Amino acid sequence: MRGKFLTGAIAVVGLLSLGLGSAPVLAQAKTLKISHQFPGGSIDEGDFRDRMVRKFAAEVEKKTNGALKFEIYPSGSLVKPVEQWGAMANGSLDMSLYPLAYAGGRVPELNIGLMPALVTSYDQGLRWKDAPIGKELTRIVEEKGVKIITWVWQAGGIASRAKPIINPDDVKGLKFRGGSKEMDVMLKAAGASPTNVPSSEIYSAMQSGVLDAALTSSTSLISFRLHEHAKHVTTARDKTFWFMFEPIMMSKATFDKLSPDQQKIVMEVGAGLEKFGMDAAKADDQKLAEVYKSAGDGVQDMNEAAFAKWREVARNSAWKDFEEKIPNGKKLLEMATAVK
Repeated sequence: MRGKFLTGAIAVVGLLSLGLGSAPVLAQAKTLKISHQFPGGSIDEGDFRDRMVRKFAAEVEKKTNGALKFEIYPSGSLVKPVEQWGAMANGSLDMSLYPLAYAGGRVPELNIGLMPALVTSYDQGLRWKDAPIGKELTRIVEEKGVKIITWVWQAGGIASRAKPIINPDDVKGLKFRGGSKEMDVMLKAAGASPTNVPSSEIYSAMQSGVLDAALTSSTSLISFRLHEHAKHVTTARDKTFWFMFEPIMMSKATFDKLSPDQQKIVMEVGAGLEKFGMDAAKADDQKLAEVYKSAGDGVQDMNEAAFAKWREVARNSAWKDFEEKIPNGKKLLEMATAVK
């Protein structure tokens, strides 16, 4: 009996030793919270922005052997859409996929992330990353306590309850959602009445009549089911003056607490998702037309001639406003327009 007891005791001590030995590894595991405003889904189905966040989380967890884990909160369920910037900046939120121009009220320079008729293609937008404009934007963002992880641009179109919208004259008298301060400046110059709401609130605003029309990304025009209240859509399949910078971002406070190896993995995984983001956004530009056509809505495209008219309005209103009211606005616009 005594021998059996000793054998059992040794086994228990051995198991405890294994447990204690693994405790430091478990203690090092960190769970980061990601909040975004877009509809939730799975890693394979749903809004591509939610899918991209899930792909990022899965790949980082895999490459860090579980040392970094993630909790994902879609639909603004953890932090409200606009407030996600401030939460990242003060370290109370770890990450978001965030429309950068939403932070324009706090950091006016960031309105360049949705400047009308400035970025005209996905390739041009992605080239910002390694150009002087991208380096300056990165500096500004990091100075405010946030880090850009994945560069994502989205083209957008127009959902309208009233009539087709192609040219600037078409917006006169309409209650219109632009998506950024400078977009609203241009819309006002064209004769619209701008109303500022996050894309997640456009559905209810159109339903109640607060909005007659709204500009937002092709993906949001689909995911937020705006076809249920719109009668017309103008797609981004050909030309569009609406390109928004919507990167995956991380609180600088969170990033700085990661080990050098973890930081490297986060940045590499983030960069590796940029092609997925571009391809998915382009696919939604095409899918948009199909969704609205199936709903019985009118589908229009913007051509080069209409875009040229919008760009002229944008230069004389939004661009001018940015140059005059932002201390380094002229410099930022010059760096941005230098990227072809």
